[in-house]
Amino acid sequence: MSVVIRFMEHRDKNGVAGLLGEISQFRPFETAVAEELVEDYLASGTGSGYHIVVAEEDGNITGYICYGPTPLTESTWDIYWEAVIPACQGSGIGSALINEAEDNIRSLGGKLALIETSSTPEYEKTRRFYCHHGYQEISRIPDFYAPGDDRLIYYKKL
Repeated sequence: MSVVIRFMEHRDKNGVAGLLGEISQFRPFETAVAEELVEDYLASGTGSGYHIVVAEEDGNITGYICYGPTPLTESTWDIYWEAVIPACQGSGIGSALINEAEDNIRSLGGKLALIETSSTPEYEKTRRFYCHHGYQEISRIPDFYAPGDDRLIYYKKL
C-alpha cells in the first residue's frame, strides 16, 4: 500500500502523539506544545489558525506537518512542526508533506513560508532537508533556546 497524504482527522490523534514521542530531538515540553496545536486544530479546524496534514501508510500515521498563516501579515505562513517516524525518514514522506503544505499555502494566497529550527547538531539533518527544499537561512539568534542552541529561521518564496 502506498502513502496517503491528507488532512488530519480525529482518528489520527493517537498516531500523531505516538509519532511525536518517537522523535528523539523533541523534548517533552516541545511535544506538549505540538499536541496542544493538534488539539486546537481538532477542536476548531483551520479556524484555530493551524492546518495539519498527515501521511498514512497501511493505517499507520508515519508523518505530519502543521502550518498556519503568520498573524499580522498579508501572505506569510509559518511551518510550525514537521515530523516523520525515524523508520520512514529518507523515504520521501517528509518531501511529500512539505510539498503538500506549500501547495495548500499557495492555494490560500500564501507567498512566503517561514520555518524556525535549532542550531544543535541533532538538527543538522533537518536543516539539510529544508535547504534541499529551497529554504534559505535568513536569521540566527544566538543562545535563543539555551546556551549554544541558536534559533535559526529559514524562508522560501512560494
